[in-house]
Amino acid sequence: MKIHNFSAGPSILPKQVIRKSAQSVISFNQSGLSLLEISHRSKDFIEIMEKTTELVKRTMNLNDDYSILFLQGGATLQFTMVPSNLMNREAAYLDTGIWANNAIKEAEKFGKVRILFSGKKKNYTYISKNYKVPNEVDYFHCTSNNTIVGTQMKIFPNTPIPMVCDMSSDIFSRKLNFCQFSLIYASAQKNVSSAGMTIVIVKKEILGKIKKRNIPSYLDYMIHIKNNRIFNTPNVFSIYTSMLTLEWIKNKGGLSILEKENEYKAQLLYDEIDKSNLFENKIHKENRSNMNVTFFLKKKNLENKFNKMWKKENIVGLDGHRYLGGYRASIYNALSLDSVRFLIHIMKEFEKKFS
Repeated sequence: MKIHNFSAGPSILPKQVIRKSAQSVISFNQSGLSLLEISHRSKDFIEIMEKTTELVKRTMNLNDDYSILFLQGGATLQFTMVPSNLMNREAAYLDTGIWANNAIKEAEKFGKVRILFSGKKKNYTYISKNYKVPNEVDYFHCTSNNTIVGTQMKIFPNTPIPMVCDMSSDIFSRKLNFCQFSLIYASAQKNVSSAGMTIVIVKKEILGKIKKRNIPSYLDYMIHIKNNRIFNTPNVFSIYTSMLTLEWIKNKGGLSILEKENEYKAQLLYDEIDKSNLFENKIHKENRSNMNVTFFLKKKNLENKFNKMWKKENIVGLDGHRYLGGYRASIYNALSLDSVRFLIHIMKEFEKKFS
């Protein structure tokens, strides 16, 4: 029986990626060795690294001005690594969600943070366009998609200073001009791979400009680049799975195709919520995420009944984040249109019964 996986992360991956990565754990390339056993300095793994790097650049249309790193520590470590490498005095941040706010807290340990917009007082239900990025700060930081509340930046500012973006929950889900960013980071467990690896895409020219601190070795992007991106033992399995996922994206036709699919899936679900008498979405329409659709029951006394209904139908991962409550349907790249339609069907059946 099919399971419909709406988990926010670790999330659903393409079935062929799971099958091939699982086989590699038993025997990698019919070598008799598990992928988990091969040396990270071996020819086989170096080829995986190079191919994954090339696929990232090709998928995002990036040139050799950028270095692609596969690090550990999740996006949370990047909250520290970014100011470590880029902040001399002051940086500008958008406070658009819980994770953006956590990034701000870490940056404040390194210097002054200028918050250009905060949606905190309105429970992060919208993202303002009415902010101006100052030219005199070291960099500008934003979060493209806010997984917990379900908001997404649809446009990004043009700025002469380095723009840094946390794309953890919508990387590879839509076509953007990625060259407008100087640094992109994304934890892998949403649209890319298994948990435990973070992709960092950094324009090399922005590095090496810190004057007032000695950056600890692991936190220094330049040290990772100088060590051929293998400063320490990387997450071999997650990098390999990323390679398989990027091949899957390429075979589907790239980000333009995925963007259309993701927009269509999200619109179907939002349309059902908007016309419902029982469900509601609290996000401003122009800021709604195509990756994480949050919704609530207007009558809280019906929650137990709805929970029993969707769980009985092999839907998993629909619970809202503990911070917010309600429900969250994470509809990442690999989630099929059939799963979205099935969730809508269950919502319709529930409404017929209890409206």
